[in-house]
Amino acid sequence: MLIVSDVHGASEALRRVASMGEPLLVLGDLINYIDYRSNDGIVADVSGRELVDEFVRIRGSEGHEAASEMWHRHWEGRETELRERYRIVTEEAYRDVCGALRGCEAYVTYGNVDRPRMLAEYLPEGSRFVDGEVVTIGGVRVGFAGGGMPQIDTPGEVSESEMAAKLANLGPVDVLATHVPPAVPALACDVIGGREKGSVAILDYVERMQPPFHYFGDIHQPRASTWRIGSTTCVNTGYFRATGRAIRHG
Repeated sequence: MLIVSDVHGASEALRRVASMGEPLLVLGDLINYIDYRSNDGIVADVSGRELVDEFVRIRGSEGHEAASEMWHRHWEGRETELRERYRIVTEEAYRDVCGALRGCEAYVTYGNVDRPRMLAEYLPEGSRFVDGEVVTIGGVRVGFAGGGMPQIDTPGEVSESEMAAKLANLGPVDVLATHVPPAVPALACDVIGGREKGSVAILDYVERMQPPFHYFGDIHQPRASTWRIGSTTCVNTGYFRATGRAIRHG
């Protein structure tokens, strides 16, 4: 079983991994709104590179709240126009990245930048959208809980209470698969952005249920890629757009 996260539009690399003939878990963030290494992505395509450059500058110098305010100002009075333009470009992005999974036994959940309904719609035959449920893959019970922590009110964000409700449905599993890391600073804080994005609900679940493995993504440059919480081995499986490598379980 192979696992990737934070694909962010890396369709060719995903197609290569999908062709390896093993079940594949994709743990969210399939499309690329902003690549903070290059500032390329959907936002640059729709709203322009200058806006992205300014957004990234503010985010780095003044913080996420100031960047969020700038983003909302950009949308003021243009909501209908921008919503439609982003819909068209986002659909094309999903068509491309989901097409890379054709012919693969894939299990896909969503991250904070994803649009869950649109993602599920564009998955090819043989791929399954999974969230808040347990799937047995090769005898391994895998529990999925998708979504990212609240930041800028994107469709893929979920509250801690929503995350806790999903996890409560799982019961004991062999593998916990989420987009978000547990609220452990070494796993949940990006050394570039510096903002912690871990989930307390996920940490509570791991501490109580002690699944042997927990795989996740979201943090592109973590302080630590692996961690132990009791008997659970926690593994960051991203940043696939940068590495092009999958993690193999088992």
